[in-house]
Amino acid sequence: MSTVRVLVVDDHALVRAGFRLILESEPGFRVVAEADTGSAAIDACRFHRPDVVLMDIQMPGMDGIEATRILAQEGAKVVILTTFERDDYILDAVRAGASGFLLKNTPPEELVAGVWAVAAGDALLSPSVTRRVLDRLAEAPASDAAKARLRELTELTDREMDVLRLLTEGLSNAEIAKALILGEATVKTHVSNLLSKLHLRDRVQAVAFAYESGLVRPTGRRPAD
Repeated sequence: MSTVRVLVVDDHALVRAGFRLILESEPGFRVVAEADTGSAAIDACRFHRPDVVLMDIQMPGMDGIEATRILAQEGAKVVILTTFERDDYILDAVRAGASGFLLKNTPPEELVAGVWAVAAGDALLSPSVTRRVLDRLAEAPASDAAKARLRELTELTDREMDVLRLLTEGLSNAEIAKALILGEATVKTHVSNLLSKLHLRDRVQAVAFAYESGLVRPTGRRPAD
């Protein structure tokens, strides 16, 4: 990927300008458009087809959650921008199909690395952002979709189950490969296979499913049989 094309969505012009400045100061990034509402974000995304959408949650009119739900269904990769003021908003964003989360005050280098990772097809699973959300998922009743996918767990191989559990710890493919003494390409194949078998889009959805279904607990232990 030679250039990562980004859509920045926030109802504050100064915030948008800050993200634009950070991203465009790095080679390989271009902000193709900005939007200040969820509906404007949908229009801009459909027109410009960015590689990544940086999406604020709280905006006038259509909020970032609903916009994320619509854009994720259309195949967009959405990274939620949050200040951690409302965990329930972030929880809704997971279920809406967000590909990751970033704190608005994240260091510039983490912003750049995160956007690049999502553009390359990875999910952004920063432990500092996702831990509270995963805890909330573990406490909430499993959704009907999660219950349905539990039956599909029987299709996973033992190795794919190992990879899924390590995904819930926020490990990268390289870290999983080291833990399981496998090649990184092999781990990538296992991740792709388990996502396909569980009908999940990316790593964020896989981790959310594992917690929401009770497959793993916040401590990382499986529930007792």
